[in-house]
Amino acid sequence: MNAQQIMVALWTLTVREVRRFMRIWPQTLLPPSITMSMYFLIFGSMIGSRIGNIDGVAYIDYIVPGLIMMSVITNSYSNVASSFFGTKFQRSVEEMMVSPMPSWVILTGFVIGGMARGLLVGLIVTIVSLLFTTVHVAHPLLTILVVVVTSAMFSIAGFINALFANKFDDISIIPIFVLTPLTYLGGVFYSINDLPEFWRNVSLINPVLYMVNGFRYGILNIADVGIGWALAVIVLFIVVMFLAALYMLAKGKGIRS
Repeated sequence: MNAQQIMVALWTLTVREVRRFMRIWPQTLLPPSITMSMYFLIFGSMIGSRIGNIDGVAYIDYIVPGLIMMSVITNSYSNVASSFFGTKFQRSVEEMMVSPMPSWVILTGFVIGGMARGLLVGLIVTIVSLLFTTVHVAHPLLTILVVVVTSAMFSIAGFINALFANKFDDISIIPIFVLTPLTYLGGVFYSINDLPEFWRNVSLINPVLYMVNGFRYGILNIADVGIGWALAVIVLFIVVMFLAALYMLAKGKGIRS
């Protein structure tokens, strides 16, 4: 395939993925906004007024970046995991595999679709947060960079999950037993500086911590970790996971029996 044909294939696959989740927006876009509204109301307004400030900012302002990032992570991941596994289940992925499309085009198309949903949900949650507090972005470019690369990373992770999944229940195992604990323990609701030294050091192993803090620094100009380290961790995970997903896709892992 020449460059123009590759771009047409990538564009077609991306548009298909975006249309898929937009067509069922009451299931893909509405629930996260309602869920995050409850977080803002309960943790931000009700409980937050009793907690006070963290690092010099009101508690509700402190948790806004983490909740936005949580919605981006979960929706980027679940979109690709469910979409690609559905393609496997219907066996339409086999048509892609025998087509002239390179494996990286297939992978990139699904990843961009997952990023689109994650970023759109993140934007919706940001708008919802304005009903409870005022969001001032300290570093706009850094904020955009962190949320984009984070959505890319978890879109790739969702693709890998779908490759290994053999039934629909398998695509929910990782979000329940891995993704949710990592997110809740990633500094969304607290600063790791308030933890005992042992647990603070354990938290540094959690990659979600670096994403949440990178995003929080972009908005509030405060973070528990160095921003350089945060970006380095995210980029490293993206490169390793993309290459791993590309290798497994090219080998037909989970696709060819």
